Amino acid sequence: MSKLPSMEQKRAAYAWRVVQGENDDYTKLAKGAPALIMNNGLMQTLAFYQDKKHHSLNKHIIDWLASYFKHDENVLMSFDKMMEALLNADSQKYRKATEETLALLRWIRQFSAISH
Repeated sequence: MSKLPSMEQKRAAYAWRVVQGENDDYTKLAKGAPALIMNNGLMQTLAFYQDKKHHSLNKHIIDWLASYFKHDENVLMSFDKMMEALLNADSQKYRKATEETLALLRWIRQFSAISH
């Protein structure tokens, strides 16, 4: 009888997978991301990263949120579609997306610091 992985285990596994091969710039961005989100909001932070060409971290966040909300690890979503989904989300779903992003970033920050 196998036990299904917890959400923390899923976040950790995803974070470990995506940080492999990332560089110091990615680690610095990941370290600063929670503060940016808390001060400016999730959508503003995603837009900032997109504008500054920090697509790798943005893609990792967006792919996780897409799979988290669709409950399917194979769901991929573009930046534009994620922004549209967040714009149309009710306040509870938007808050949940923000909380989930912050939870994921705890793992990304930790693993990116040791992966290179």
